[in-house]
Amino acid sequence: MNAALPLEKMTVAEKLQAMEELWADLSRDENFKSPVWHGEVLKKRASEKIFVDWEAAKKQLRSRLK
Repeated sequence: MNAALPLEKMTVAEKLQAMEELWADLSRDENFKSPVWHGEVLKKRASEKIFVDWEAAKKQLRSRLK
């Protein structure tokens, strides 16, 4: 089955909605396995203990939203 989407015509919101629907469908499949690289990335990130002061974190987040 070829389920081509008109990506060049879709808005960002429509693309995100399509991704959400795909993920919801995949997550219902009991045989779906995450790729090996995904576990490796999670292990690496779990070992990176980066703590930021709450006020500094809020400031960083606010600056990204501008």
